[in-house]
Amino acid sequence: MKAISYSRYGGPEVLAFGEVRDPKVGPDAVLVKVRAAAVNPVDWKAREGHLEGVFEAAFPVVPGWDVSGVVVRPGVAVSEFDVGDEVIGYVREDFLSRGTFAEYVAAPLRTLARKPRNLSFEEAAGLPLVGLTAYQVLIKVLEVRQGETVLVHAAAGGVGSLAVQLGVHLGARVIGTASEANHDFVRGLGGEPVTYGEGLGERVRGLAPEGVNAVFDTIGGDALKVSANLLAPEGRVASIADGDVVNYGGRYYFVRPDPRISSGCPNWPSRAS
Repeated sequence: MKAISYSRYGGPEVLAFGEVRDPKVGPDAVLVKVRAAAVNPVDWKAREGHLEGVFEAAFPVVPGWDVSGVVVRPGVAVSEFDVGDEVIGYVREDFLSRGTFAEYVAAPLRTLARKPRNLSFEEAAGLPLVGLTAYQVLIKVLEVRQGETVLVHAAAGGVGSLAVQLGVHLGARVIGTASEANHDFVRGLGGEPVTYGEGLGERVRGLAPEGVNAVFDTIGGDALKVSANLLAPEGRVASIADGDVVNYGGRYYFVRPDPRISSGCPNWPSRAS
């Protein structure tokens, strides 16, 4: 099959398009004809070797973790999907090799959900990683509740923009950092924008003098340090970008596949919860 792959770490120049081996479909996997695959920051980080300490690489590596497509063949132990079903998935394995930038992907059953009918394949492909990240951090890690104030960094980005919307859905007040050019976009999502950079702490304090109940950090570094000083008593902080969050009493989180959430979790919290 045709795929994009790289045989060594490096910049965009190491990417090549050509033939790679067809994927093998295990008993609890599903062969998916790829219709669209999203590009996420983790893809270039993996390609440049920044994840070498946590992910083994079996070259050549086909990058990509997000996918939308059509089921071609379910594994022999799979009864949840049939040929022709439209699916989406955060198809991450525990090593780098068999990604989604290819004609076909053998997706473990645990990574797949049905594609929302109201989304195109292109729209749906952009949902799994960022959607799961926003959901899991807000619900499982920060346990955001109605009436709380939440600070979301990079609120106009992929993860951040979904976190803003989910926070608003939960009944929280959401303050989001963004460049001034993206302030209207953040407002349109229901958030209150603040410009990041020097003076961020004072700007957030101007909106939330008593501090914020929770911080969702997607940047790390100075933004994380400033954020830790903005927490109200009993405030919580979580980061997907900087392991130093543990030094501030917070939690580092790495998104996990969960088809129950991707397809619409039956226990989805409401404003009234």
